Amino acid sequence: MTELIAKRLKYAREKLGLTQAQLSQKLGFKDRQTVAAIEAGQRKLSAEELVRAMQVLGVDVDYFTDPLRLVGEGRFNWRVRKDSDPSFLQAFEDKAGRWIATYRYFCKRETASALKPRLPLTEQSTYEEARTAAEALGREWDLGEIPALHLETRLRERIGTLVLYVEAPDAVSGAACLLPEISTILINRREPEGRRHYDLAHEVFHLLTWEQMPPEHYEGEIPRGGKGRRVEQLADNFASALLMPERTLAPRWQARGQDDIHNWLNATATELLVTAVALKWRLVQLGWLAKADLHDIHDIRLVANGRPRSEQPVPKLFSVEFIQCLHDAVLRGAISVRRSASLLDMTLHDLADLFQAYGYPVPFDL
Repeated sequence: MTELIAKRLKYAREKLGLTQAQLSQKLGFKDRQTVAAIEAGQRKLSAEELVRAMQVLGVDVDYFTDPLRLVGEGRFNWRVRKDSDPSFLQAFEDKAGRWIATYRYFCKRETASALKPRLPLTEQSTYEEARTAAEALGREWDLGEIPALHLETRLRERIGTLVLYVEAPDAVSGAACLLPEISTILINRREPEGRRHYDLAHEVFHLLTWEQMPPEHYEGEIPRGGKGRRVEQLADNFASALLMPERTLAPRWQARGQDDIHNWLNATATELLVTAVALKWRLVQLGWLAKADLHDIHDIRLVANGRPRSEQPVPKLFSVEFIQCLHDAVLRGAISVRRSASLLDMTLHDLADLFQAYGYPVPFDL
């Protein structure tokens, strides 16, 4: 708790633009060293000092003491619709931070390796280099002929990534959150199936290149100096090649024969769990479709891969490992049922239904 309070005191102070000397004065301490010692975890705040710090910094007691929150931790990258105003996202980011912090607190686990892999790419890399890196990663991670089937599992096995399918605002398709202990990808479960897989692959790129080319907080923003847009274009090229590798597409393209291009795109995209429009542009990348060929392809015939939208599956909320973690915490009495429901923004009946959806008995009486 001393360490938690220390980190959050420093974050709150810096967020308000206060120096250690200024905060010391406001808290009634004699010198700057007192705040420095508190932030270093070398000195505890008394109860009276904590109350005074809450008043000075404009926060509540949970801000300092609740481990089921991300305060000054985690870097987010949100994929939002173009031209959307990201200001509404702060409240949702806080909520998502609680889910991630809850999992981290109750289900601490070791990843497959203490050394997280990085892609050998920078902002100066070419799109072809991004695609080559994706094909190489697909082979290294043994993603097989249809990478979308195995990508989520490999993420968990290789770098310990938590993937959560969530009810997100309509303007949001997905997000990544980078933390030292556990990185997380959030996917809007209401997105079409192909888009969900593309968002997952796109965020994989960010997790594996975050240090050398940090993404924008909101991808819908106009990036400063155009650098952010370059990073996103590299991520798009990477995601396309990761989900639709040349080794998978080549035999299918060669066997197409005289089949109508729309039928082939819809059938092949459905098999690969991607969108037909994304597949069309992947063929352009490979040089198998010329720009002139695009005049004969009508995107209206590729919507939902030519299927009724109602046939597209919607994944269950969150994930099996997240729900197992929460279920175990409730059974152990480590967290109350009501707080669990509150964290997930659910009623008790909703929480019971969620546990049952994953095959877990309801550990409480309604």
